[in-house]
Amino acid sequence: MSSVMYERMRVNPKFQKLVQERGRFAWTLSAIVLILFYGFFMLVAFNPGLLAQKISEGSMWPIGYTIELCLFVFFWLLTVVYVRKANGEFDDLTADLIKDAQKEKL
Repeated sequence: MSSVMYERMRVNPKFQKLVQERGRFAWTLSAIVLILFYGFFMLVAFNPGLLAQKISEGSMWPIGYTIELCLFVFFWLLTVVYVRKANGEFDDLTADLIKDAQKEKL
């Protein structure tokens, strides 16, 4: 693509929408991951006894293992959510943006 086409894409309102939506979505997911991840490690650092407690009376699983397993699964689910949105909505906006830039050729 030429620099003229890139410039057409940059001034297109769809490009601004794409940048804002993708940025907001990425920052939101990043904040969720960081809060949960560092929250867990703060819990490990300041209250390890809680994590060592068993889930129930006869259970062999401590609370810490359960929380970590849930975090692991949750982070994978967030990855799936991001990939689906990136390959769906964001790719559709990008394709529309390229199509509009190609239509404006002189």
